[in-house]
Amino acid sequence: MIVASSIMLILMLHLWKGYYKNLLLLAYQSVGVVYGDLATSPLYVYKSTFSGQLRHYQSEEVALGAFSLVFWTFTLIPLLKYVLIVLAADDNGEGGTFALYSLLCRHAKLSLLPHQQAADDEISMYYSTGRTRSSISSPLKQFLEKHKKLQTGLLLIVLFGVCMVLGDGILTTSLSVMSSVSGLQVPLDGLRNREVVIISCGILVGLFALQYRGTHKISFLFAPIVLIWLLCIAVLGVYNTIFWNRQIYRALSPHYIIRFFILTGKDGWIALGGVLLSITGTEAMFADLGHFTAASIRLAFISLIYPCLLLQYMGQAAFLSKNRSDDPPTFYDSIPEPVFWPVFVISTLAAIVGAQSVITATFSIVNQCLALGCFPRVKVVHTSRWIYGQIYIPEINWILMVLCLAVTIGFHDTTLIGNAYCIACMIVMFITVGLMSLVMIFIWHINLVYSLSFLFFFGSIEATYLSSTLVKVPQGAWVPLIPSFIFMLIMYVWHYGTRRKYLYDLQNKVSMKWILSLGPSLGIVRIPGIGLIYTELVTGVPAIFSHFVTNVPAFHQVLVFVCVKSLPSPHVSEDERYLIGRIGPRNYHMYRCIVRYGYKDFIRDEENFEDQLVLSIAKFIEMEVQDMGSASSGSYTLSNEGRMAMIRTDDLSVNTILREEEDYSLGDEVSIRSIRSSQSEILHRRQLVHEHESPGISHQRRVRFELSPANFIDPQVRDELNVLIAARNVGVTYIMGHSCVKARKHSSFVKKFVIDKMHMLS
Repeated sequence: MIVASSIMLILMLHLWKGYYKNLLLLAYQSVGVVYGDLATSPLYVYKSTFSGQLRHYQSEEVALGAFSLVFWTFTLIPLLKYVLIVLAADDNGEGGTFALYSLLCRHAKLSLLPHQQAADDEISMYYSTGRTRSSISSPLKQFLEKHKKLQTGLLLIVLFGVCMVLGDGILTTSLSVMSSVSGLQVPLDGLRNREVVIISCGILVGLFALQYRGTHKISFLFAPIVLIWLLCIAVLGVYNTIFWNRQIYRALSPHYIIRFFILTGKDGWIALGGVLLSITGTEAMFADLGHFTAASIRLAFISLIYPCLLLQYMGQAAFLSKNRSDDPPTFYDSIPEPVFWPVFVISTLAAIVGAQSVITATFSIVNQCLALGCFPRVKVVHTSRWIYGQIYIPEINWILMVLCLAVTIGFHDTTLIGNAYCIACMIVMFITVGLMSLVMIFIWHINLVYSLSFLFFFGSIEATYLSSTLVKVPQGAWVPLIPSFIFMLIMYVWHYGTRRKYLYDLQNKVSMKWILSLGPSLGIVRIPGIGLIYTELVTGVPAIFSHFVTNVPAFHQVLVFVCVKSLPSPHVSEDERYLIGRIGPRNYHMYRCIVRYGYKDFIRDEENFEDQLVLSIAKFIEMEVQDMGSASSGSYTLSNEGRMAMIRTDDLSVNTILREEEDYSLGDEVSIRSIRSSQSEILHRRQLVHEHESPGISHQRRVRFELSPANFIDPQVRDELNVLIAARNVGVTYIMGHSCVKARKHSSFVKKFVIDKMHMLS
């Protein structure tokens, strides 16, 4: 007993040590990826705050009030709201605006795409860990589920929030790079804004030009750079506090906020936009949650980010309280001359890291929109063979580069860019508060009073900041609004067109009675092989199939209708990816396969997709025997249509099907002939010519399926499996149809323009 207890204690200590070791490692890595933008905010906070009319109020009491505003804003929004509350609303480890929306769509019928299935609820990650669908239905939930216009409004709000995040990617990159480069004006008095803009544009072009190489080769440098930067600004903050004003700690009292507004009045309220810049990048803590854990992000913020940034803001305020100037103060004014150049180099590297993190996050957001059918199809390039989360989208990359250059050249002033950045950041935070209140009601089942208290408390704070930024719309704050509205219009039009096309296909699908009237041969010649017909329908047979049948003289012996479907869930386990069903009677040899992905999964061509598909269908055939109704005499009724079975790939039976795998090269004639199966000599010769002309396939894996000689197999199952195996050994053909969407003749001008012009152009 003592020995067992000792072993258990040692095991627990080992697990405890391993857990905290991984936690510290993730917290260290998150410093470079998550906090690159937030860490570089001291470069421009006080300059933006004391620009405009507030530069005439440079006194010690106003400086203390400005720091008090920064302190309490930094404490209430990032620390209290995000670290303690919002990070708990993860979607199976994922965060961001889409994560909150997907949570709501899974727990309430708010999604506008009508392709949900009951089988989707069975996947392990469809609901948050430790939570199940609750039978509690609030009146608000029922109200939203009944009104499609409210659901459309919610989708538009989410899309607008996502578009503002895309706007952040433009503004953050320009603001961070230009703020760091502007430090050259301190030692070089003759350097004008024109030269600063030129240097910034050169850095931006180089940064975007290197995106195609991916970030996996240089990402290991992100955390050390940001860590050195944080420690550097913390030391500078302590130095300035001791050297200039040791009484600055008194500004921690909110009393100085009241004094600040008494002294400055309306000008102080307008200056809140500059204070808001101190928390820009906070949304990244939630948006990048999927790359780390909530515990690691909390640990990094509380132990490093929060104290280092506050020390720097305190030091700058101490410097400002004793140094007055007619020009807006900059970060570099408070740096001692002996350490200026090392700090400048570190700040430039930190700004590049922050910009890189935002660009990478923009690629991920666009990819999520693609998965949910909210963005036109663009090319997605995986820059890492091992880490599928690292992607590169050429079209988005060059659009971002052009917009960043336009912002940098057009404004040539960090204050104006900061005005635009404030409104983009504040709108995203405001939308997050609204979605969080719905999550509290629908999913956490928190009392309505507490949910509304959360909405009112943080909403009123952020509404105050938002009101001050709206005043600056003519002064540059309009910049993120215009591209965000354009992106939102494109995304909603694409989503609307996709939804209308799906509804049209659903209403015009082929009647099963028509298919049954054709007979097992479908009225055409059935040739050996498997035909994979891709469709967006999850039930029924698409209308394009009737077009094939009436125009193509021959079809494959086995037909599989494949639907690649994205779920409002971050991930779908590979073991739960396939849904298999039957179309028509057994002797028709027609099946349906739904391949499900999450919005964070990356759809890619898997080498063993065809093999997994065949094994899944074989498993479905075996499972169907257990249903006596469907197994008896191969009978089929219309009620069988739409019945699907989830096939777990980790439980695929190999009792009835055996696989022989062979790796071969082009010179291996023996193995090639051994797997040739029933292919004709002409097809075999053409295949060899194609392989000789394609050097990229010099080594391939071939699989030959065989039926087990077991006697317990049902005769009907054996016959069907023999047909499936023979067809697979012949080969697989992919069949894809393309359909165009056009508005009806009597539709309104707006719908005709949206569908016929914008959707087609997208």
